[in-house]
Amino acid sequence: MANVSRNKARIHRHLRVRKNIFGVADKPRLCVYRSLNDIYAQIIDDEKGITLVSSSSIDHELRAQVEKMTKTEQAVAVGKNIAERAKEKKISEVVFDRGGYQYMGRVKALADAAREAGLKF
Repeated sequence: MANVSRNKARIHRHLRVRKNIFGVADKPRLCVYRSLNDIYAQIIDDEKGITLVSSSSIDHELRAQVEKMTKTEQAVAVGKNIAERAKEKKISEVVFDRGGYQYMGRVKALADAAREAGLKF
C-alpha cells in the first residue's frame, strides 16, 4: 500500500470516528497526531473551535529531554506534559480522539501517561 493511500485511509477513519466524538466545554477532545518522527497532542473545545492546551515532542520545554529518548518514551513525556498543562487550565476529563491511528504503540503510550498523570477518559 502506498504512503499516500495509507494516509488517505487514516484520514477517512478519522473522519468516520469524528462523527461520534465531539469535545464540549465540560469534556474537551484530546486529539493525537503522530508523524514519522514526532507526536503531537491537543485538547480542543469543538463548540468554540479553539485549542485549549497543546503539547508535542518538538515543544521548547520537552525538546532537550526527548532528544535522547525513543519515540515511545517521547510519547509518554508528551502525555504527562499535556496532562499537567490541562490541570493548570482546570481540565480533568476529556474525550480521547486517536486520530485514525490504531490504539497501540505511541498512541497508547501517550494515552496511558496522560491517564497516570490525572486526566480521565
